[in-house]
Amino acid sequence: MRFAGRRVYLAVVLMLASPPGGASGQTLCDLFSIPTRTLKRWRRWWREDFPRTSFWQSVRERLMPPVVIAQLPQSLLERFDASEPTDRLTQALRFMAPTSTRAMTK
Repeated sequence: MRFAGRRVYLAVVLMLASPPGGASGQTLCDLFSIPTRTLKRWRRWWREDFPRTSFWQSVRERLMPPVVIAQLPQSLLERFDASEPTDRLTQALRFMAPTSTRAMTK
């Protein structure tokens, strides 16, 4: 994923910004020094655009229990079994690696 596309970097940021229990929008904006508009766009991508991708359509049934779309990306992270949060994030990013290609995001 060395030359991953914009969506993968977006995935990394949002996965990091989605701790268990969630965080307020303002807290995340302050933490990452991003405009509220940007955070809303990222959340919309996860909850509206990502679930419509051909990648998600092809893999969603492999995850048990099913991922709760309204709780993405945290719900996706919870499907990976790892004792350390960094290992869980690594597993999730490897799982999502195909989204870095344009063909998989249509």
